[in-house]
Amino acid sequence: MTASRSSDSVVVVGAGIAGLAAAIRLSAKGMAVTVVDKATAPGGKMRQIDIDGLGIDSGPTVLTMRWVFDDLFEAAGTKVDTHLSLDPAEILARHAWSGSERLDLFADIERSAAAIEAFSSRAEAGRYLAFCDKAARVYRTVEAPFITSERPNPLGLFAARGFAGMEEMLAIEPFSTLWQSLGKQFRDRRLRQLFARYATYCGASPFAAPATLMLVAHVEQAGVWMVRGGMHRLAETLAYLALNLGVRMRLGESVAQVTVSGGRAAGVRLESGETIPAGAVIWNGDVSALAAGLAGPGVARAAAGTPPDRRSLSALTVSMLAEVKDFPLLRHSVFFCTDYAREFDDIFTRDRLPEQPTVYICAQDRGAAADQRAPQGEERLFAIINAPAAGDRRPFDTTETEPCLRSAFELLDHCGLTLPRAPEKTVVTTPADFERLFPATGGALYGPANHGWRASFSRSGARTRLEGLYLTGGSVHPGAGVPMAALSGQRAAESVLKDLTLPSRSRRAVISGGTSTR
Repeated sequence: MTASRSSDSVVVVGAGIAGLAAAIRLSAKGMAVTVVDKATAPGGKMRQIDIDGLGIDSGPTVLTMRWVFDDLFEAAGTKVDTHLSLDPAEILARHAWSGSERLDLFADIERSAAAIEAFSSRAEAGRYLAFCDKAARVYRTVEAPFITSERPNPLGLFAARGFAGMEEMLAIEPFSTLWQSLGKQFRDRRLRQLFARYATYCGASPFAAPATLMLVAHVEQAGVWMVRGGMHRLAETLAYLALNLGVRMRLGESVAQVTVSGGRAAGVRLESGETIPAGAVIWNGDVSALAAGLAGPGVARAAAGTPPDRRSLSALTVSMLAEVKDFPLLRHSVFFCTDYAREFDDIFTRDRLPEQPTVYICAQDRGAAADQRAPQGEERLFAIINAPAAGDRRPFDTTETEPCLRSAFELLDHCGLTLPRAPEKTVVTTPADFERLFPATGGALYGPANHGWRASFSRSGARTRLEGLYLTGGSVHPGAGVPMAALSGQRAAESVLKDLTLPSRSRRAVISGGTSTR
Protein backbone atom coordinates (compact mmCIF):
# COMPACT_ATOMS: atom_id res chain seq x y z
CA MET A 1 0.00 0.00 0.00
CA THR A 2 1.33 3.48 -0.83
CA ALA A 3 1.46 5.77 2.18
CA SER A 4 -0.33 9.07 2.05
CA ARG A 5 1.63 12.26 2.41
CA SER A 6 0.61 12.71 6.08
CA SER A 7 1.69 9.20 7.01
CA ASP A 8 5.15 9.94 5.61
CA SER A 9 5.57 12.79 8.10
CA VAL A 10 6.54 12.83 11.76
CA VAL A 11 6.52 15.65 14.29
CA VAL A 12 9.03 15.41 17.11
CA VAL A 13 8.11 17.52 20.14
CA GLY A 14 11.35 18.50 21.82
CA ALA A 15 14.87 19.06 20.44
CA GLY A 16 16.69 17.21 23.20
CA ILE A 17 19.24 14.52 22.39
CA ALA A 18 16.59 11.80 22.11
CA GLY A 19 14.38 13.87 19.82
CA LEU A 20 17.29 14.81 17.58
CA ALA A 21 18.43 11.18 17.42
CA ALA A 22 14.95 10.06 16.40
CA ALA A 23 14.67 12.83 13.80
CA ILE A 24 18.03 11.94 12.25
CA ARG A 25 17.19 8.25 11.95
CA LEU A 26 13.72 8.86 10.52
CA SER A 27 14.87 11.47 8.02
CA ALA A 28 17.72 9.20 6.89
CA LYS A 29 15.04 6.62 6.05
CA GLY A 30 13.09 9.07 3.93
CA MET A 31 10.54 10.41 6.40
CA ALA A 32 9.55 14.07 6.41
CA VAL A 33 10.38 15.21 9.95
CA THR A 34 9.62 18.42 11.81
CA VAL A 35 11.16 19.13 15.23
CA VAL A 36 9.40 21.68 17.42
CA ASP A 37 10.81 23.08 20.67
CA LYS A 38 9.94 26.09 22.79
CA ALA A 39 13.65 26.69 23.46
CA THR A 40 15.59 28.79 20.99
CA ALA A 41 18.54 26.37 20.93
CA PRO A 42 18.68 22.59 20.59
CA GLY A 43 19.73 20.26 23.39
CA GLY A 44 16.96 20.20 25.99
CA LYS A 45 18.71 19.55 29.31
CA MET A 46 22.03 19.78 27.45
CA ARG A 47 21.90 23.55 27.76
CA GLN A 48 24.29 26.44 28.16
CA ILE A 49 24.10 29.49 30.41
CA ASP A 50 25.76 32.68 29.20
CA ILE A 51 27.81 34.70 31.70
CA ASP A 52 29.84 37.66 30.45
CA GLY A 53 29.54 36.34 26.90
CA LEU A 54 30.91 32.90 27.79
CA GLY A 55 28.76 29.78 27.40
CA ILE A 56 28.87 27.46 30.40
CA ASP A 57 27.56 23.92 29.91
CA SER A 58 24.89 23.60 32.58
CA GLY A 59 23.50 20.14 31.98
CA PRO A 60 25.16 16.79 31.25
CA THR A 61 28.94 17.02 31.48
CA VAL A 62 30.06 13.45 30.71
CA LEU A 63 29.98 11.56 27.41
CA THR A 64 30.25 7.77 27.62
CA MET A 65 29.25 4.83 25.38
CA ARG A 66 30.71 6.52 22.32
CA TRP A 67 29.58 3.60 20.17
CA VAL A 68 26.00 4.89 20.49
CA PHE A 69 26.96 8.08 18.67
CA ASP A 70 29.25 6.34 16.21
CA ASP A 71 26.20 4.32 15.18
CA LEU A 72 23.93 7.38 15.06
CA PHE A 73 26.33 9.37 12.88
CA GLU A 74 26.77 6.33 10.63
CA ALA A 75 22.99 6.16 10.23
CA ALA A 76 23.21 9.75 8.99
CA GLY A 77 25.87 8.77 6.46
CA THR A 78 28.81 10.38 8.21
CA LYS A 79 31.25 9.93 11.12
CA VAL A 80 31.63 11.51 14.53
CA ASP A 81 35.22 12.59 13.85
CA THR A 82 34.15 14.50 10.76
CA HIS A 83 32.14 16.90 12.88
CA LEU A 84 33.39 16.71 16.47
CA SER A 85 36.70 16.51 18.29
CA LEU A 86 36.49 14.08 21.22
CA ASP A 87 39.33 13.69 23.70
CA PRO A 88 39.49 10.63 25.98
CA ALA A 89 39.84 11.42 29.68
CA GLU A 90 43.01 10.09 31.27
CA ILE A 91 41.62 10.71 34.75
CA LEU A 92 37.90 10.01 35.15
CA ALA A 93 37.55 12.23 38.20
CA ARG A 94 39.47 13.67 41.15
CA HIS A 95 37.83 12.92 44.51
CA ALA A 96 38.35 14.70 47.83
CA TRP A 97 37.12 14.19 51.39
CA SER A 98 39.41 16.69 53.12
CA GLY A 99 42.54 18.69 52.44
CA SER A 100 44.65 15.56 52.88
CA GLU A 101 42.36 12.90 51.35
CA ARG A 102 42.38 12.91 47.55
CA LEU A 103 42.03 10.08 45.07
CA ASP A 104 42.21 10.12 41.28
CA LEU A 105 40.32 7.42 39.41
CA PHE A 106 41.91 6.65 36.04
CA ALA A 107 40.55 5.23 32.83
CA ASP A 108 43.32 2.65 33.16
CA ILE A 109 42.26 0.10 35.80
CA GLU A 110 45.82 -0.76 36.87
CA ARG A 111 46.64 2.92 37.48
CA SER A 112 43.48 3.25 39.55
CA ALA A 113 44.45 0.18 41.57
CA ALA A 114 47.88 1.67 42.25
CA ALA A 115 46.28 4.97 43.31
CA ILE A 116 43.87 3.14 45.62
CA GLU A 117 46.74 1.19 47.18
CA ALA A 118 48.55 4.45 47.95
CA PHE A 119 45.35 6.09 49.17
CA SER A 120 43.97 3.20 51.24
CA SER A 121 45.67 -0.22 51.24
CA ARG A 122 46.89 -3.04 49.03
CA ALA A 123 43.91 -5.12 50.11
CA GLU A 124 41.50 -2.42 48.93
CA ALA A 125 43.34 -2.22 45.63
CA GLY A 126 42.74 -5.94 45.18
CA ARG A 127 39.09 -5.52 46.07
CA TYR A 128 38.85 -2.75 43.49
CA LEU A 129 40.14 -5.06 40.76
CA ALA A 130 37.56 -7.67 41.79
CA PHE A 131 34.90 -4.95 41.72
CA CYS A 132 35.88 -4.01 38.16
CA ASP A 133 35.52 -7.64 37.08
CA LYS A 134 32.07 -7.78 38.66
CA ALA A 135 30.98 -4.48 37.07
CA ALA A 136 32.01 -5.81 33.65
CA ARG A 137 30.07 -9.02 34.29
CA VAL A 138 26.98 -7.02 35.28
CA TYR A 139 27.19 -4.96 32.10
CA ARG A 140 27.52 -8.03 29.88
CA THR A 141 24.56 -9.64 31.61
CA VAL A 142 22.16 -6.71 31.20
CA GLU A 143 23.31 -5.19 27.89
CA ALA A 144 21.14 -7.27 25.55
CA PRO A 145 18.01 -7.86 27.68
CA PHE A 146 17.91 -4.32 29.13
CA ILE A 147 20.10 -1.62 27.61
CA THR A 148 19.75 -2.37 23.90
CA SER A 149 16.38 -4.12 23.94
CA GLU A 150 13.18 -2.54 22.71
CA ARG A 151 11.56 -3.03 26.11
CA PRO A 152 13.08 -4.68 29.21
CA ASN A 153 11.61 -8.02 30.17
CA PRO A 154 12.81 -9.96 33.24
CA LEU A 155 11.83 -13.17 31.51
CA GLY A 156 13.79 -12.41 28.36
CA LEU A 157 17.13 -13.55 29.71
CA PHE A 158 15.62 -16.66 31.25
CA ALA A 159 13.90 -17.57 27.98
CA ALA A 160 17.12 -17.19 26.05
CA ARG A 161 19.49 -18.75 28.55
CA GLY A 162 17.34 -20.96 30.76
CA PHE A 163 18.81 -21.77 34.16
CA ALA A 164 22.14 -20.28 33.06
CA GLY A 165 20.33 -16.97 32.58
CA MET A 166 18.78 -17.22 36.02
CA GLU A 167 22.18 -17.90 37.56
CA GLU A 168 23.66 -14.91 35.72
CA MET A 169 20.89 -12.63 36.99
CA LEU A 170 21.21 -13.78 40.58
CA ALA A 171 24.99 -13.36 40.42
CA ILE A 172 24.63 -9.63 39.76
CA GLU A 173 22.57 -9.15 42.96
CA PRO A 174 19.44 -7.54 41.49
CA PHE A 175 17.70 -7.62 44.88
CA SER A 176 20.50 -5.90 46.82
CA THR A 177 20.98 -2.15 46.94
CA LEU A 178 24.13 -0.64 45.51
CA TRP A 179 25.18 0.46 49.00
CA GLN A 180 24.72 -3.05 50.40
CA SER A 181 26.69 -4.64 47.58
CA LEU A 182 29.54 -2.15 47.88
CA GLY A 183 29.72 -2.93 51.59
CA LYS A 184 30.70 -6.46 50.59
CA GLN A 185 33.23 -5.15 48.08
CA PHE A 186 35.11 -2.55 50.13
CA ARG A 187 36.17 -1.98 53.73
CA ASP A 188 37.17 1.66 53.26
CA ARG A 189 34.01 3.75 53.63
CA ARG A 190 35.44 6.38 51.27
CA LEU A 191 35.67 3.89 48.41
CA ARG A 192 32.18 2.64 49.16
CA GLN A 193 31.00 6.24 48.99
CA LEU A 194 32.88 6.94 45.77
CA PHE A 195 31.37 4.05 43.83
CA ALA A 196 27.94 4.51 45.42
CA ARG A 197 27.80 7.86 43.66
CA TYR A 198 27.10 6.02 40.41
CA ALA A 199 23.46 5.75 41.50
CA THR A 200 23.13 9.51 41.16
CA TYR A 201 24.02 9.26 37.47
CA CYS A 202 20.41 8.14 36.92
CA GLY A 203 18.96 10.28 39.72
CA ALA A 204 18.73 7.58 42.38
CA SER A 205 19.83 7.07 45.96
CA PRO A 206 22.56 4.44 46.41
CA PHE A 207 20.65 3.29 49.48
CA ALA A 208 17.64 2.30 47.34
CA ALA A 209 19.05 1.75 43.84
CA PRO A 210 19.81 -1.82 42.71
CA ALA A 211 23.36 -3.15 42.85
CA THR A 212 23.30 -3.54 39.05
CA LEU A 213 24.16 0.16 38.76
CA MET A 214 27.75 -0.77 39.50
CA LEU A 215 27.89 -1.34 35.72
CA VAL A 216 28.55 2.42 35.43
CA ALA A 217 32.12 1.67 36.55
CA HIS A 218 32.59 -0.55 33.51
CA VAL A 219 30.97 2.01 31.19
CA GLU A 220 33.38 4.71 32.37
CA GLN A 221 36.41 2.45 32.04
CA ALA A 222 35.39 1.83 28.44
CA GLY A 223 35.87 5.54 27.81
CA VAL A 224 34.87 8.98 29.10
CA TRP A 225 35.08 11.59 26.37
CA MET A 226 35.43 15.35 26.50
CA VAL A 227 33.82 17.27 23.64
CA ARG A 228 35.95 20.18 22.45
CA GLY A 229 33.78 23.25 22.61
CA GLY A 230 31.63 21.74 25.35
CA MET A 231 28.82 19.22 25.57
CA HIS A 232 26.35 21.64 24.01
CA ARG A 233 28.42 21.32 20.85
CA LEU A 234 27.11 17.74 20.56
CA ALA A 235 23.52 19.01 20.56
CA GLU A 236 24.36 21.66 17.97
CA THR A 237 26.05 19.07 15.78
CA LEU A 238 23.07 16.70 15.92
CA ALA A 239 20.82 19.60 14.95
CA TYR A 240 23.20 20.36 12.06
CA LEU A 241 23.02 16.75 10.86
CA ALA A 242 19.24 16.81 11.10
CA LEU A 243 19.01 20.01 9.05
CA ASN A 244 21.29 18.58 6.38
CA LEU A 245 19.06 15.53 6.16
CA GLY A 246 16.07 17.77 5.50
CA VAL A 247 14.56 17.96 9.00
CA ARG A 248 12.60 21.16 9.62
CA MET A 249 13.68 22.75 12.91
CA ARG A 250 11.00 24.94 14.52
CA LEU A 251 12.88 26.32 17.54
CA GLY A 252 11.37 29.00 19.76
CA GLU A 253 7.85 27.70 19.10
CA SER A 254 5.63 26.00 21.68
CA VAL A 255 3.29 23.06 21.16
CA ALA A 256 -0.15 23.70 22.64
CA GLN A 257 -1.44 20.19 22.11
CA VAL A 258 -1.04 16.93 20.27
CA THR A 259 -4.04 16.62 17.97
CA VAL A 260 -6.09 13.43 17.74
CA SER A 261 -8.24 12.25 14.84
CA GLY A 262 -9.86 8.91 14.24
CA GLY A 263 -8.48 7.48 17.47
CA ARG A 264 -4.84 8.23 16.70
CA ALA A 265 -2.34 11.08 17.00
CA ALA A 266 -2.68 13.30 13.94
CA GLY A 267 -0.11 16.08 14.48
CA VAL A 268 0.34 19.08 16.74
CA ARG A 269 -1.18 22.50 17.22
CA LEU A 270 1.25 25.29 18.09
CA GLU A 271 0.58 28.12 20.54
CA SER A 272 0.40 30.38 17.50
CA GLY A 273 -2.63 28.42 16.30
CA GLU A 274 -0.82 26.74 13.41
CA THR A 275 -1.52 23.03 12.98
CA ILE A 276 1.14 20.64 11.70
CA PRO A 277 -0.43 17.35 10.51
CA ALA A 278 1.58 14.16 10.79
CA GLY A 279 1.29 10.42 10.55
CA ALA A 280 3.09 10.06 13.88
CA VAL A 281 4.10 12.25 16.82
CA ILE A 282 7.13 11.58 19.01
CA TRP A 283 6.96 13.16 22.46
CA ASN A 284 10.48 14.06 23.58
CA GLY A 285 9.40 15.56 26.86
CA ASP A 286 8.99 14.01 30.27
CA VAL A 287 6.19 11.46 30.20
CA SER A 288 4.70 13.16 33.29
CA ALA A 289 4.02 16.31 31.27
CA LEU A 290 2.03 14.23 28.80
CA ALA A 291 0.09 12.51 31.60
CA ALA A 292 -0.60 15.86 33.27
CA GLY A 293 -2.47 17.03 30.17
CA LEU A 294 0.11 19.60 29.09
CA ALA A 295 -0.15 18.26 25.53
CA GLY A 296 -3.93 18.36 25.61
CA PRO A 297 -6.62 16.21 27.22
CA GLY A 298 -6.83 13.90 24.22
CA VAL A 299 -3.43 12.35 24.97
CA ALA A 300 -3.32 12.58 28.77
CA ARG A 301 -4.15 8.90 29.19
CA ALA A 302 -1.74 7.69 26.54
CA ALA A 303 0.97 6.95 29.13
CA ALA A 304 1.36 6.92 32.90
CA GLY A 305 3.29 9.71 34.57
CA THR A 306 5.66 9.47 37.50
CA PRO A 307 4.05 9.89 40.95
CA PRO A 308 5.81 12.54 43.09
CA ASP A 309 7.08 9.92 45.55
CA ARG A 310 8.81 8.03 42.69
CA ARG A 311 10.60 10.99 41.14
CA SER A 312 14.33 10.97 40.64
CA LEU A 313 16.75 13.55 41.93
CA SER A 314 16.58 17.18 40.98
CA ALA A 315 19.55 19.48 41.48
CA LEU A 316 20.70 22.78 42.86
CA THR A 317 23.25 23.94 40.29
CA VAL A 318 25.71 26.81 40.17
CA SER A 319 27.06 28.11 36.87
CA MET A 320 29.81 30.62 37.49
CA LEU A 321 32.96 32.42 36.46
CA ALA A 322 35.54 32.37 39.23
CA GLU A 323 39.26 32.27 39.91
CA VAL A 324 40.16 28.96 41.54
CA LYS A 325 42.83 28.86 44.22
CA ASP A 326 44.68 26.20 46.21
CA PHE A 327 43.10 23.04 44.72
CA PRO A 328 44.19 21.30 41.49
CA LEU A 329 40.81 20.89 39.84
CA LEU A 330 40.46 18.57 36.86
CA ARG A 331 37.62 18.57 34.33
CA HIS A 332 35.64 16.42 36.78
CA SER A 333 36.08 16.75 40.56
CA VAL A 334 33.90 15.45 43.40
CA PHE A 335 33.92 16.66 47.01
CA PHE A 336 32.28 14.23 49.42
CA CYS A 337 30.38 15.05 52.59
CA THR A 338 31.07 12.99 55.71
CA ASP A 339 27.57 11.55 56.21
CA TYR A 340 26.37 10.11 52.90
CA ALA A 341 23.29 8.40 54.35
CA ARG A 342 22.09 11.65 55.83
CA GLU A 343 22.43 13.43 52.48
CA PHE A 344 20.00 11.06 50.77
CA ASP A 345 17.74 10.82 53.80
CA ASP A 346 17.37 14.61 53.68
CA ILE A 347 16.45 14.46 50.00
CA PHE A 348 14.22 11.40 49.68
CA THR A 349 12.75 11.13 53.20
CA ARG A 350 12.72 14.68 54.57
CA ASP A 351 12.12 16.26 51.13
CA ARG A 352 14.66 19.02 51.69
CA LEU A 353 18.01 20.22 50.45
CA PRO A 354 20.83 18.32 52.17
CA GLU A 355 22.38 20.00 55.18
CA GLN A 356 25.70 18.39 54.25
CA PRO A 357 25.80 18.04 50.45
CA THR A 358 28.27 16.32 48.19
CA VAL A 359 29.48 18.71 45.47
CA TYR A 360 30.47 17.87 41.88
CA ILE A 361 32.35 20.50 39.87
CA CYS A 362 32.96 20.49 36.12
CA ALA A 363 35.88 22.81 35.35
CA GLN A 364 35.22 23.44 31.68
CA ASP A 365 38.50 25.16 30.84
CA ARG A 366 40.52 22.21 32.13
CA GLY A 367 41.29 18.78 30.78
CA ALA A 368 41.55 15.40 32.48
CA ALA A 369 45.28 14.65 32.43
CA ALA A 370 47.65 14.20 35.36
CA ASP A 371 49.81 17.15 34.22
CA GLN A 372 46.86 19.50 33.69
CA ARG A 373 47.74 23.18 34.12
CA ALA A 374 45.36 25.61 35.74
CA PRO A 375 43.94 28.40 33.55
CA GLN A 376 44.97 31.94 34.30
CA GLY A 377 42.31 34.14 35.90
CA GLU A 378 38.61 33.33 35.89
CA GLU A 379 37.38 30.03 34.52
CA ARG A 380 34.03 28.47 33.69
CA LEU A 381 32.68 26.23 36.44
CA PHE A 382 29.50 24.23 36.85
CA ALA A 383 28.62 22.75 40.25
CA ILE A 384 25.88 20.22 41.00
CA ILE A 385 24.30 19.50 44.38
CA ASN A 386 21.69 16.74 44.69
CA ALA A 387 18.21 18.04 45.56
CA PRO A 388 14.63 16.80 45.96
CA ALA A 389 12.26 17.04 42.99
CA ALA A 390 9.83 19.33 44.81
CA GLY A 391 9.95 22.34 42.52
CA ASP A 392 6.20 22.21 41.98
CA ARG A 393 5.51 22.31 45.72
CA ARG A 394 7.64 25.23 46.94
CA PRO A 395 9.70 28.08 45.49
CA PHE A 396 13.20 27.12 46.71
CA ASP A 397 13.95 30.76 47.50
CA THR A 398 17.18 32.00 49.07
CA THR A 399 16.00 31.21 52.60
CA GLU A 400 16.21 27.55 51.60
CA THR A 401 19.03 27.53 49.06
CA GLU A 402 21.58 29.77 50.81
CA PRO A 403 22.16 27.50 53.85
CA CYS A 404 22.77 24.57 51.49
CA LEU A 405 25.12 26.60 49.28
CA ARG A 406 26.96 27.90 52.33
CA SER A 407 27.47 24.33 53.54
CA ALA A 408 28.65 23.32 50.07
CA PHE A 409 31.27 26.07 49.90
CA GLU A 410 32.40 25.23 53.44
CA LEU A 411 33.00 21.65 52.24
CA LEU A 412 35.06 22.95 49.31
CA ASP A 413 37.11 25.06 51.70
CA HIS A 414 37.57 22.03 54.00
CA CYS A 415 38.96 20.12 51.01
CA GLY A 416 41.38 22.92 50.19
CA LEU A 417 39.50 24.68 47.39
CA THR A 418 39.16 28.43 47.66
CA LEU A 419 36.32 29.54 45.41
CA PRO A 420 35.05 33.12 45.75
CA ARG A 421 31.41 33.76 44.83
CA ALA A 422 30.65 36.84 42.77
CA PRO A 423 26.83 37.23 42.50
CA GLU A 424 27.07 39.09 39.19
CA LYS A 425 29.00 36.14 37.69
CA THR A 426 26.91 33.36 39.21
CA VAL A 427 23.64 31.76 38.08
CA VAL A 428 21.90 29.42 40.52
CA THR A 429 19.26 27.02 39.18
CA THR A 430 16.89 25.41 41.69
CA PRO A 431 14.39 22.54 41.45
CA ALA A 432 11.68 25.19 40.99
CA ASP A 433 13.59 26.59 38.01
CA PHE A 434 13.91 23.09 36.54
CA GLU A 435 10.16 22.63 37.03
CA ARG A 436 9.57 25.77 34.96
CA LEU A 437 11.93 24.50 32.27
CA PHE A 438 10.50 20.95 32.31
CA PRO A 439 6.92 21.18 33.64
CA ALA A 440 5.10 18.49 35.63
CA THR A 441 8.38 16.98 36.87
CA GLY A 442 8.94 18.90 40.09
CA GLY A 443 12.38 19.47 38.64
CA ALA A 444 13.23 15.75 38.45
CA LEU A 445 16.02 15.46 35.88
CA TYR A 446 15.99 11.70 35.26
CA GLY A 447 12.32 10.67 35.12
CA PRO A 448 11.36 8.04 37.71
CA ALA A 449 13.95 7.11 40.33
CA ASN A 450 15.68 3.81 39.68
CA HIS A 451 14.80 2.41 43.11
CA GLY A 452 14.29 -1.32 43.59
CA TRP A 453 14.77 -4.17 41.15
CA ARG A 454 11.42 -3.52 39.41
CA ALA A 455 12.35 0.02 38.39
CA SER A 456 14.15 -1.09 35.24
CA PHE A 457 10.95 -2.75 34.01
CA SER A 458 8.49 0.00 34.95
CA ARG A 459 9.60 2.73 32.54
CA SER A 460 7.40 3.33 29.53
CA GLY A 461 8.56 2.01 26.19
CA ALA A 462 8.46 3.87 22.89
CA ARG A 463 4.81 3.06 22.13
CA THR A 464 1.90 4.58 24.02
CA ARG A 465 -1.74 3.53 24.44
CA LEU A 466 -2.66 5.96 21.63
CA GLU A 467 -1.87 4.83 18.12
CA GLY A 468 0.54 7.16 16.35
CA LEU A 469 1.98 8.66 19.56
CA TYR A 470 5.47 7.62 20.68
CA LEU A 471 7.75 8.43 23.59
CA THR A 472 11.44 9.14 23.85
CA GLY A 473 13.82 10.79 26.30
CA GLY A 474 15.32 10.18 29.71
CA SER A 475 12.02 9.43 31.43
CA VAL A 476 11.39 6.32 29.30
CA HIS A 477 13.32 3.15 28.49
CA PRO A 478 16.28 2.63 28.58
CA GLY A 479 16.69 5.47 31.07
CA ALA A 480 18.50 8.69 31.83
CA GLY A 481 21.88 9.84 30.55
CA VAL A 482 23.11 11.14 27.21
CA PRO A 483 23.75 7.79 25.47
CA MET A 484 20.59 6.26 26.93
CA ALA A 485 18.55 9.18 25.61
CA ALA A 486 20.06 8.67 22.15
CA LEU A 487 19.18 4.97 22.35
CA SER A 488 15.60 5.86 23.29
CA GLY A 489 15.46 8.04 20.17
CA GLN A 490 16.54 5.03 18.15
CA ARG A 491 13.84 2.89 19.76
CA ALA A 492 11.16 5.49 18.95
CA ALA A 493 12.31 5.81 15.34
CA GLU A 494 12.33 2.03 14.90
CA SER A 495 8.81 1.79 16.31
CA VAL A 496 7.52 4.49 13.96
CA LEU A 497 9.07 2.79 10.95
CA LYS A 498 7.61 -0.58 11.92
CA ASP A 499 4.14 0.83 12.48
CA LEU A 500 3.84 3.04 9.42
CA THR A 501 3.54 1.44 6.00
CA LEU A 502 6.13 3.10 3.82
CA PRO A 503 7.18 2.55 0.22
CA SER A 504 10.84 1.76 -0.35
CA ARG A 505 12.85 4.89 -0.84
CA SER A 506 16.44 5.98 -1.25
CA ARG A 507 18.48 6.76 1.80
CA ARG A 508 19.49 10.31 2.54
CA ALA A 509 22.92 11.28 3.82
CA VAL A 510 24.36 14.42 5.35
CA ILE A 511 26.94 16.49 3.53
CA SER A 512 30.41 15.46 4.68
CA GLY A 513 32.49 18.02 6.52
CA GLY A 514 31.48 21.31 8.02
CA THR A 515 30.90 22.33 11.59
CA SER A 516 27.74 22.81 13.54
CA THR A 517 26.46 26.32 14.05
CA ARG A 518 23.76 27.70 16.23
